[in-house]
Amino acid sequence: MANAWLATFAGWRPRDLGPDLLAGLTLAAIAIPEQMATARLGGMPPELGFLALAAGGVGFALFGASRRLSVGADSTITPIFAGALALAGPHYLGAVAVLALLVGVALVAAGALRLGFVADLLSIPVTTGFLAGVAVHIVASQAPALMGLPVPPGPTPEKLWTLAHQIGAAHPLELALGLGVTAAIVAGEKLAPRAPSALAAVAAATVLTVAFGLEAQGVATLGAISGVELSLRPPPVTYAALRETAGLALIVAAVAMMQTAATSRAFIDDPARGADVNRDFIGVGAANMLAGFLGAFPVNASPPRTAVVAETGGRSQLGGLVAAALGLGLALYGGGLIAHMPKAALAGVLLFVAMRIVRVRAMIDVARRAWAEFLLIPITLAAIVALPIEQGVGAGIALSILHGLWTVTRARLVPFERIPGTSIWWPKSGAGAGETVAGVKVVGLQAPLSFLNAYEICDALARLSDCKLLVIEADAIVELDYTGAKLLGEAIRRLQAGGVTVAVARLEAVRAEEEFRRHGLMTEIGENRVFHSVEEAVRALGPR
Repeated sequence: MANAWLATFAGWRPRDLGPDLLAGLTLAAIAIPEQMATARLGGMPPELGFLALAAGGVGFALFGASRRLSVGADSTITPIFAGALALAGPHYLGAVAVLALLVGVALVAAGALRLGFVADLLSIPVTTGFLAGVAVHIVASQAPALMGLPVPPGPTPEKLWTLAHQIGAAHPLELALGLGVTAAIVAGEKLAPRAPSALAAVAAATVLTVAFGLEAQGVATLGAISGVELSLRPPPVTYAALRETAGLALIVAAVAMMQTAATSRAFIDDPARGADVNRDFIGVGAANMLAGFLGAFPVNASPPRTAVVAETGGRSQLGGLVAAALGLGLALYGGGLIAHMPKAALAGVLLFVAMRIVRVRAMIDVARRAWAEFLLIPITLAAIVALPIEQGVGAGIALSILHGLWTVTRARLVPFERIPGTSIWWPKSGAGAGETVAGVKVVGLQAPLSFLNAYEICDALARLSDCKLLVIEADAIVELDYTGAKLLGEAIRRLQAGGVTVAVARLEAVRAEEEFRRHGLMTEIGENRVFHSVEEAVRALGPR
């Protein structure tokens, strides 16, 4: 593959060093508390979040395409694998490292096979419901630390019910610290979007804890952490580990593909070139594989952190590498600096993340414009919350695909009329009466013809035998599968046997024309009955 690596530095010049350093320092200030909080969200030591940030920065910088996209620990996918691997016990850290490796392999394969379209299988309503469900999981997992209470047993709905009844027993100091951090980040994002409000809020909570001896008053802190061991070694891949993580890896990879594609398209480096989603899949895949070899956990593209890089003028992935180096340095040598950091403060960071990923405006907009599709949001949310989260994510993906299939199966034949005074044939509507030609019918399709809709469409087509000429407006037929071609051929033969001349107009898709020839439809219709426009067909074959 040409330019297989370091494409994220294409066109870099020495004058870009200043903007990249500024972007890297700002990114580090925002990412460091978030990475620690996300690691704790997954039930892992906070220092592993720094390794995840380092793996994300280095892996994507080497093999990705986007010059701004930020990769690291992500609160969207972490609850998925944390909930699914909760029973791994002492083998949990090994299992998440294996999972990171498998997710990386899946993403690299998806990019190499150019499967970027898979990321589009999740509709906006389903994605909105999925993110809202993830936010509920984050709240349920972080509320105990925020309130200074033990983690209640049971699934997420049961945990929320228990915590709601225990709210009166919450530790006031921890609750104040956690909610204070959340409020400070919200205020900082509104008043000074480029300021590292998350880092400042967590640092302030830590200073207050030390200054007023809050640990002695029951405020839980991270405690001294040992520096991580920086070494590359294969994760413990065994048959048992593969059996436990293989299916989960596909789900996590699918979510990572969705988020990576959305982020790449939202922050395009060069509008004339567009986003290279498949190359970015390879970059995020390489980051996950590196995370597995470092003993970390799966990583993902981050829209908020990518926005930080874009807003601070980052020109390449050097900013991501600077943030990764700072995080790695803190993991190796800065354990004592975060020993007195309150757990409630990190919970406050994640509470802010949960608030940010709930897309209230999208919910309102979908409800206003497409009430039936709005129902997909609460259904997906309920599946994510009520089921084990990996099953809920799988149900959400399946629901989105079924919704897409249902949309295709609703395609019907559409009658066409000629716009008065013109040669343009247009789908019939109630806007005004169009012109028709005696003995001629013109119909079009609303979607490509496939096994999903061919039976009903071709049956309806075959019943249009009360005319002399039937013109099929084929602009929407961009492709044709075997079932669609077989049934269309049968319908054409039935019409021709009844004395109807069948013509095709505007078969514009090259692939569709090739499939017409391969399946023998051109022979059935006749090469001389395929036209560039409906009007041309009517004039050539219609009544004189």
